Amino acid sequence: MIQASSVPQTRRAVRFDKRSALPYLLVAVQQAEAAMSAATIVADRLSKLIAERGVLLADGATGTNYFDMGLESGEPPEAWLTEHPDRVERLHSDFIAAGSDIVLTNSFGANAFRLKLHDLQHRTRELNRLAASIARRAANKAGRDVIVAGSMGPTGELFQPLGALTMDAAVEAFTEQARGLVEGGADVAWIETMSAAEELEAAARGALNAGLPYVFTASFDTAGRTMMGLTPEGLAELANRLPEPPVAYGANCGIGPGDLVASILQMSAVAPSDIFVAKGNCGIPQWVGDKVHYGGTPELMAEYARLARASGARIVGGCCGTSPGHIAAMRKALDSGVVPPRPTFEAVEASLGPITRPKAQAGGRARSGRRGGRGDGAE
Repeated sequence: MIQASSVPQTRRAVRFDKRSALPYLLVAVQQAEAAMSAATIVADRLSKLIAERGVLLADGATGTNYFDMGLESGEPPEAWLTEHPDRVERLHSDFIAAGSDIVLTNSFGANAFRLKLHDLQHRTRELNRLAASIARRAANKAGRDVIVAGSMGPTGELFQPLGALTMDAAVEAFTEQARGLVEGGADVAWIETMSAAEELEAAARGALNAGLPYVFTASFDTAGRTMMGLTPEGLAELANRLPEPPVAYGANCGIGPGDLVASILQMSAVAPSDIFVAKGNCGIPQWVGDKVHYGGTPELMAEYARLARASGARIVGGCCGTSPGHIAAMRKALDSGVVPPRPTFEAVEASLGPITRPKAQAGGRARSGRRGGRGDGAE
């Protein structure tokens, strides 16, 4: 897919100035080769870290922590990239100090469609470059390997025929975002909180167009499905039919940590050799006055980390409501070396809270994934 994406660039260069086509052609070829080389190197680095450490710890929430740091309701988090870059870097540093191996950039809503809501669409590439560079600066101070993951969230648009969004327009938007992220120093595109298979594919194509390997996660927040009807098993099928598969895939956000772990159980049941990501909310969200509150304790999130690992996740982190304090507790739990047996839905529910899907969905026939053996994966 990376090779294919370079062809239109070459054609545009030739049309741009027919009298000097050769120099432009050579530049296009060099850029394509550099992109392919970068993707290979970064993918190997992420895989190497997983192989070395067995399981990686990602970071926690961005938005809910920003609210605690002063972000106002209705204010886009990406505005802080220019207004409060010190606060953005401080949160990255706090997660790294708590033990995170992966930090996500402050670019979840930094695609042209989302930025247009704040009249910032003309700054898409700049804001993504800033987001990645701030995270890279924090990672470089860690004194150990820390992956900078370029967060790419949904466009907020519906694909045809339900809406007006086309595949070409979505790929173009995600490509622009990914190019900014790679310019700022991102190691991998982290496509998250997705609902539609078409948008996952478009974001993956955009990442590859920019020379980035990618990870993707979906939000199973509607009785065990995404808002657009995708199931955990369906996500595994999608990941394994893409021409260039993700380094890892899984679930994030959703309802509570119990539901998140249930999704990992379903995916790992049908594709046990794949590398899964679990990034669950810090408890079940509840309205307290005019604010959403996540009441999960560090102890709850430590148990969630153990059960996510036992369910097959090789990358574990937190989503909404997860603070650096929660991540520190999860780090301690994962470092203990104690991995419980693969849990049942009932065991997950007893430890982490309600699972909002039919228990029958826990089944599924196992098959081989595309990325080889499980290595030290939990059984």
